[in-house]
Amino acid sequence: MEMANDYLDYSGRSDSLSGGARRIPIDTPAGSFAVWTKRVGNNPDLKVLLLHGGPGGTHEYLEACDSFLPHAGVEYYYYDQLGSGFSDQPSDPSLWELDRFVDEVEQVRQALGLDRQNFVLYGHSWGGILAIEYALAHQEHLRGLVISNMMASAPAYTAYAEQVLMPAMDAAVLAEVQALEAAGDTDNPRYMELLIPHFYEHHSLRMPTDQMPDPVRRTFAHINPEIYVPMQGPSELGMSPDATLAQWDRVEDLHRIRVPTLVIGARYDTMDPAHMEMMAGRFPHSDYLYCPEGSHMALYDDQQAYFAGLLEFLLNLPAS
Repeated sequence: MEMANDYLDYSGRSDSLSGGARRIPIDTPAGSFAVWTKRVGNNPDLKVLLLHGGPGGTHEYLEACDSFLPHAGVEYYYYDQLGSGFSDQPSDPSLWELDRFVDEVEQVRQALGLDRQNFVLYGHSWGGILAIEYALAHQEHLRGLVISNMMASAPAYTAYAEQVLMPAMDAAVLAEVQALEAAGDTDNPRYMELLIPHFYEHHSLRMPTDQMPDPVRRTFAHINPEIYVPMQGPSELGMSPDATLAQWDRVEDLHRIRVPTLVIGARYDTMDPAHMEMMAGRFPHSDYLYCPEGSHMALYDDQQAYFAGLLEFLLNLPAS
C-alpha cells in the first residue's frame, strides 16, 4: 500500500494541478507550437516516453498501458506528436519531416527532465521509426529503447506486403483495391470497405471492427490524413512509392545503437516478424519478444504475452 501511495502521490510535481497533463512548447522552422503530454505515476529510475504510430495517429490506442504499467510501478508519458490528437495541428507540409520530429522528441525529453539514468523511449509502428532515428542522434540520453512492431527498412516492409500479405488476400478484392489506388481514388469509402475486413482485421488488429477496444477506435477516428498520407500512403498495405518515408532504411546502422533494446514482433503483423528478429540480432544489446497470437497491435490481440515481455525488459534494465 505504501508503494501505491508513493506511485500515485503527485504532490510537489509541477503538473499536479492537471493530473500529470501539460502542453510543451516546441520550436520549429515554421514557428512555435505546443504538444500535449500526460504523465502517469512516479518512478525516478524508470520513465517511459510513448511514441504513437501513424504518422499522424494519437496516443489514445496506447491507453492499454494503463492496465499493466501502473501495477509494475513504471512512470510513463502519453504524448501526441505535433499535428496529432490534443497537440497543435498546423496545416504546414514542411513540418512533416523525420528530422524535425526527432528534434521535437528531444525538446519533449528536455522539458520532461528525462535523462540517461531513467529515460526509456518506446516507439510503436511509425513511432518505432522515430525512436530508431532518435537513438541514432541522441542515444547518450537513453537508458533503454523499445521498438514495437516496426521493421528497420521501409522498402522491406513494402516488399513483405507485396510478396507475402497481398498474395494471401482474395484476388478480386486485391484487384479492386489496387484499381482504386491506381485511379487515385483512395478517399472512396469503398477503399476501406475492402481493406478493413480483408486486411486490417487480419494484420492490423485481429478483431472484428465493431469489437475493437475504444482506445483503438478513437485513434482510427482521429488520425490526421494530412500527415499520414504524404509520409506513409493511403493505407497500411505497404508504403506508397511517393511517400516521404518510402526509402527509409536503417538496417546497416542498428549496430550503432548500444543502449539495451527490446524489439517486439508478432506472427500476423503487417511487419515481417523474421525481419524484426533479425533487427534484434543487429542491436549490440537486444532482446526479441515474439507474440505468437498478435498482429500489428499485439498490445491488444496478444496482450498478456506483449506486456509480460515488455515489463520483464523494463524492470530488468541495468542501471546507467
